[in-house]
Order: sequence, then C-alpha cells, then structure tokens
Amino acid sequence: MKKVLPVLLWIALVMPACMPSTQAPAAPAELTEAAATIPQPPANVEITVLAAGSLTEAFSEIGILFEEAHPGVKVVFSFAGSQQLAHQIAEGAPADVFASASNKHMQVTIESGRVEERAAVIFVKNNLVVIFPADNPGQIVTLADLARPGLKLDLAAAEVPVGKYTLEFLDSAALDADYSPSFKDDVLLNVVSYEENVKSVLTKVQLGEADAGIVYTSDVAGDAAAGLGVLEIPDQLNVIASYPIAPLSDSKNLELAKTFIAFVLSSQGQAVLAQYGFMAVE
Repeated sequence: MKKVLPVLLWIALVMPACMPSTQAPAAPAELTEAAATIPQPPANVEITVLAAGSLTEAFSEIGILFEEAHPGVKVVFSFAGSQQLAHQIAEGAPADVFASASNKHMQVTIESGRVEERAAVIFVKNNLVVIFPADNPGQIVTLADLARPGLKLDLAAAEVPVGKYTLEFLDSAALDADYSPSFKDDVLLNVVSYEENVKSVLTKVQLGEADAGIVYTSDVAGDAAAGLGVLEIPDQLNVIASYPIAPLSDSKNLELAKTFIAFVLSSQGQAVLAQYGFMAVE
C-alpha cells in the first residue's frame, strides 16, 4: 500500500497536463497582427447622380439594378432640367455624376472646372414627338394644326434642352415647302405656358391644361403614353438629342462614379434605356 499511494499521487499530478484542453489555443502574435491589417468591408456608400428629367424612369430602374450589383451602395438621384442641374454644379453643389440632355449644358460644367472635357461621353440619344390628350380637344391631325389659331400649346422654355430642340424643329418646318414660312411664329403664338423641364409639359397635357405639347419620344414610351395621343415628327424635321454623361472630378467617390457610368454604358444599362424609348448611340 505504501508503494501504491506514491504512484496514484504521480498519476493525479501528471494526467491533467496530458488531457486535451477544451479552450482554443492563443493565436500566434504574427497571425493576430495579420488579421488586424485585413481591410474591413466598406461602410454604406452613397453617390449622387444629377440627371435630366427625361431620364427619370430609365435611370431610376438602372439605379436599382446598380445597387443590386453593388451591395452597400446607394444611388441618390436628382432629376431636373439640364440647365438647372448645370447651374447647380457650377455653383458648387455636391454630386458625383452628371447626365445631361444636351452638350451645351455639359459644357457649362466643363467650363466651371468640375468636369473634365475628356471624361464626358455620349451614352444615348432621343428625339421629339407631339402629344395631346386622348380625347384630342385641339383636333390635331397633322403638324400644321399646331399653327391653328386658338390652339393651347405647352412647350419647354428655350433654356431647357427639349425647348431648344423644339425651336430647331420649328425653324426646319418653316423652311419646308409643306409648311408656311410663318409656321414657327404662328405656332409660338399658341403657346400658353413655357415649362422648366420636359416632365412639366407632359403633366400639363395629361391633365388637359393644354391641347398639345412637344416632348421626347422617351417620355411617351410604355405606360407613360396612357391617356395621350401621339403625333410623330418626320425625320427630316426632327432633332436628334445627344445625351452626355460624366463624373465630377471632385467627387468623393470618383471610382464608384466611373463604375456607375460604365454600368449605364453596358449592355444591361443600354437595354433599360432602349426599353424606355431612347435611341442607341451608333
């Protein structure tokens, strides 16, 4: 018995040290340091896109698709007349991307120093169409009817791209043998309101506040044409509008802004634009 007790005491002291531990071993110092240098997932990032009003529906859908493809990114849009947005940018309004309905207003942002000229690219095109309420109170059948006295016509202001393009269309028609030399002047005599953006023209015609208006073809694509009649403008008189897009050079998220533009230019982005009636850049 005297020999058994020392043996048992030895077993009691040695065995715990030999048993596997239930606690994880401490990580070596070098692994701890390496883990500390692994980049953390980026916090939620927000980019601001200033875009022409005519892009509202198409860009809203593109924004959703872009967010789905880039988790953690939020795209915030501000839609208005290109002239208003260009002025805001020139005045220093924070933004990441500018999509204009005309080169003229993109040039304003270039001259302000906030957009590099080489960064602006044409991403889509558009043209004009005449719209009127479905019950056609102005009895519009041909373009010549726009000059008929008493017609209530709603147009975008000349400072707005679509307003400028409308005046160019009227200039072309006045030189066409099918129309009177006074066609432009006669049409303008019928204008009851000039709007700051194309969506306002669309809305007023939809509400019956005007007998007719001139908007982009994209404005009456799909469901947007509900409750409206549409009169096409012949190609020889129509105006093709080119839409440039560019990142702002002082964007806090410049690479992400460029990624958004690349998405707009991609086959997926272009398919969305085509769905909303825009014309591809050839």
